[in-house]
Amino acid sequence: MAPCAGCFLLAVMFSASCKAITSSDQMCTEKEANKTYNCENLGLTEVPDTLPNTTEFLEFGFNFLPIIENTTFTRLIDLMFLDLTRCQINWVHEDTFQYQHQLNTIVLTGNPLIFMAETAFNGPKSLKHLSLIQTGISNLEFIPVYNLEQLESLHLGSNHISSIKFPENFPTQNLKVLDFQNNAIYYISSEDMNALDKATNLSLNFNGNDIKAIEPGAFHSKSFQSLKFGGILNLSVILKGLQNSTAQSLWLGTFEDSDDQDLTPAMFEGLCEMSVESINLQKHHFSNISSTTFRCFTQLKELDLTATHLKALPSGIEGMNALKKLVLNVNNFGQLCQINAASFPSLTDLSIKGNMKTLDFGAGCLEKLENLQKLDLSHNDIEASDCCNLQLKNLPHLQYLNLSYNEPLGLQSQAFKECPQLEHLDLAFTHLHIKAPQSPFQNLRVLQVLNLSHCLLDTSNQHLLAGLVDLRHLNLQGNHFQDRRIAKTNLLQPLNSLEVLSLSSCDLLSIDKQAFQSLGKMSHVDLSYNSLTGDSIDALSHLQGIYLNLAVNSIHAIPPLLLHTLSRQNTINLSHNPLDCTCSNMHFITWYKENLQKFEGVEETMCANPSSLKGVKLYDVELSCGIMAVGIFFLIVFLLFIAILLIFSVKFLLRWKYEHI
Repeated sequence: MAPCAGCFLLAVMFSASCKAITSSDQMCTEKEANKTYNCENLGLTEVPDTLPNTTEFLEFGFNFLPIIENTTFTRLIDLMFLDLTRCQINWVHEDTFQYQHQLNTIVLTGNPLIFMAETAFNGPKSLKHLSLIQTGISNLEFIPVYNLEQLESLHLGSNHISSIKFPENFPTQNLKVLDFQNNAIYYISSEDMNALDKATNLSLNFNGNDIKAIEPGAFHSKSFQSLKFGGILNLSVILKGLQNSTAQSLWLGTFEDSDDQDLTPAMFEGLCEMSVESINLQKHHFSNISSTTFRCFTQLKELDLTATHLKALPSGIEGMNALKKLVLNVNNFGQLCQINAASFPSLTDLSIKGNMKTLDFGAGCLEKLENLQKLDLSHNDIEASDCCNLQLKNLPHLQYLNLSYNEPLGLQSQAFKECPQLEHLDLAFTHLHIKAPQSPFQNLRVLQVLNLSHCLLDTSNQHLLAGLVDLRHLNLQGNHFQDRRIAKTNLLQPLNSLEVLSLSSCDLLSIDKQAFQSLGKMSHVDLSYNSLTGDSIDALSHLQGIYLNLAVNSIHAIPPLLLHTLSRQNTINLSHNPLDCTCSNMHFITWYKENLQKFEGVEETMCANPSSLKGVKLYDVELSCGIMAVGIFFLIVFLLFIAILLIFSVKFLLRWKYEHI
């Protein structure tokens, strides 16, 4: 009873006197010390005095600045990026940015501009990016030309521009991106395009403009990085207008809110008269598709036919030996063989994901693609009881394979024997039936990334991951372990090269302290969304310099002996744990506040106990764990009790000794 009484007495004496120390909230959110600030949507009418002079990146959108002038940002001479989206700006006066010599990006999106002074952009020595999206501009003469010589990107989308004719002295020589999407451009003339002659490798965006005609020769001998004419109904007008031009990428797709267009072989005749490497035709509809539809596609290296309502690709397509990448996502194939892969013998990248109906994997449908390196067959409801050697026959160079989000797959021993060069394998959210005691991955000796999240794995099979000698990234999120713990002997032991491990949402209660002993190279460990306690940290004692995510667990306290393990790590996340903010956890709380730079999610790292501090951020808590007045009283009483007990004990011993001499 005495020890218990003593413990109770000490608990009373050292009971915590806790209070939250709440730092004053800054009006603007700091993203990086004295460099990046977000002041959006705060109802500000001026730059707050609390904003440091050293600010380099400022997000100031959704405030109220109807007029900006050279006194508006005077202090912020180090500004490099300034976002003034929807600040109700009407007037931009002379020399507004004259003190911001390093400013390279100005965003004025969504401001109803009435006036911009000729020298509005005077000051920056290298202004490279300017956004005037949705500012009511109807004529390019409105844009001041002074000090835009270094401009690389100009965004003019969602305005009322009908002509792309720039003023004669507008500097276009360094332009790389020119965005006219969603304007009122119906006609493109040769004179309009001549102003862009000095630009090289330009990306030009006309998406969402109802272009009715292009003057013949307007694009003659011009070269572009990319051209976008998305959402335009008559593609034959565009392709004829682009004759004798060159483009790395040509985007001719349409959008969800636009009507599909029936594409006929005749519409693509103009494609034979231009040079282009990549075409996107998403969401169109091929009418009477045949091998002749692709007659002018022979020069292509990339072709995107996403959501083009295809049920099959015609056989007999000839001359597409240059094609390296083919995208057939969101179509209506019944079987993989219906893509007639033999027509594209040089393919290195094939994507058929999100098929609108169950896709039959077939057998040997891709065997003519011996150069294939990347294959994405995710989200197709593929089901196969014996996968995957027959289906992936003769793909010796395949490096990336995605079979995630499919129906159950049965994997035999060496299920990927046909793809010995696989480096990345994704099977997430696909129920795997392992049909042999040996590993289905054992021949994948160069595999570096394996995603097995939510695969309903039998994690008690200690040979499941055998043979993966070079595996660096492993995701086991959402799989459950026997008895809700990772034992000393487990399926992870063969993975000596592992660097990144995710065991999030595995319903874990504990981890044996030697469970990860063979994983000495790990740099990133995600144990979030489990039910682990602080004791499980001991399993990481042999590691240092790692990113450790322990968010959303059942950690109440960190034993003092484990603080050394945490102190050796680079970044730690303990957010959303029911942390104890009493003196019993004093050592950890003190250490936490001294090492705050190690932690992420500090705004969500809060106290759960005692109830008076529930929801208080851990860095705001101060503990007074000294002996309080009531504790001193009980200590004196306790010491008097001990003294009296000792006196009576001595008297008793002396009397006993006297009586027995």
